[in-house]
Amino acid sequence: MAQAGAVLLFREVPDRDSKLLYFTGIEEARFRKPVIPGDQLRIEITVIRYKMGFAKLRAEAFVDGQLVAEAVISSALAPKPQ
Repeated sequence: MAQAGAVLLFREVPDRDSKLLYFTGIEEARFRKPVIPGDQLRIEITVIRYKMGFAKLRAEAFVDGQLVAEAVISSALAPKPQ
């Protein structure tokens, strides 16, 4: 879910080739049902807040329309080291 959130955020960054997105935290994580090989996982990401390079996202994962996992994910955008 964090990787899906990173893809969502990076789409909006104008100079993304010179940036890195760091995973900084996870809150309210709940794993409600097992996901097994062959399941089709649909991940939905909602931006709660994005300000000055810091983001908080709500992530939900579904299998067959049923919620299987959810979390609030935090990340930070920073310049790539030279």
